[in-house]
Amino acid sequence: MKTRIPALFAAVLISLTAAAATFTTSALAQDAQPAPAAAAPADAAAAPAAAPAAAPAAEAAPVQADAVTEKQTVKNPYGFEALWTGGDFITHGTLVILFIMSMGSWYFIVTKLIDQTRLMGQAKDAKNKFWKAGSVPAGISALKVGSPFRFVAETASSSTEHHEGALLEQIDLNSWVAMAIQRAVDKIQSRLQEGLAFLATVGSTAPFVGLFGTVWGIYHALTEIGIAGQASIDKVAGPVGEALIMTAIGLFVAVPAVLGYNWLVRRNKGAMEEVRSFAADLHSVLLSGAMTTSEAGRATVKKVG
Repeated sequence: MKTRIPALFAAVLISLTAAAATFTTSALAQDAQPAPAAAAPADAAAAPAAAPAAAPAAEAAPVQADAVTEKQTVKNPYGFEALWTGGDFITHGTLVILFIMSMGSWYFIVTKLIDQTRLMGQAKDAKNKFWKAGSVPAGISALKVGSPFRFVAETASSSTEHHEGALLEQIDLNSWVAMAIQRAVDKIQSRLQEGLAFLATVGSTAPFVGLFGTVWGIYHALTEIGIAGQASIDKVAGPVGEALIMTAIGLFVAVPAVLGYNWLVRRNKGAMEEVRSFAADLHSVLLSGAMTTSEAGRATVKKVG
């Protein structure tokens, strides 16, 4: 009996030990199984975190491309258009004056060039037609109407026929014809020089008009700095750009005017040399014809007497 009780006690103890071991094993198993479940949400949380991180990276490339496109298509905020739209009435008036100067300069350059080219062609016609005619009236009729050479010939020819008046008769025929031809030549020269004074004026004053616009732009720049209280580039760039554009426009107007003036003056000298040569030869021809006519008349009077 005593032997059975310890044996039973031992069996109960072994059973309890086995049960405790089984319970501990199952508890450990249960504790070990949630770990993968917890890891899964961690991975799941990491996955969305990685996804938004990848999304901005994917969107970065189009954004950069758009930025490059915008840089290429952005207009200059300080160009001529901004100067006109953002300028005041003084800026607009200065630009209008420079525009009128430029248009007037190019008008006179083109028209004077056409007149000089036409006159040189008429000089060739005078050499080929007038001097080959049988008489002065025939030579005059061979020249085109409106030609400077025809004007000189008609003036000189009429001076030999109309030498009347008590005071005018005191002038000898040579001086009278010479004065008439010189007046005609002077009129032609004055006509050729029309517009050259405008070109000279534009060439000498356009830079100063542009400089006035420059000074006005710098004034605006200083005003912007004073209002803002700091010399930031966005406050200074516009007015300074306006000033530089005004300077450039003034030079753009002045340089063609100066070059055109010098070029036209040189061409005028060549054209007037042709006119003066024609006038000198015509003077000699008219005097010789008048003297021959007067000598023939005096000889006729002597024979009749």
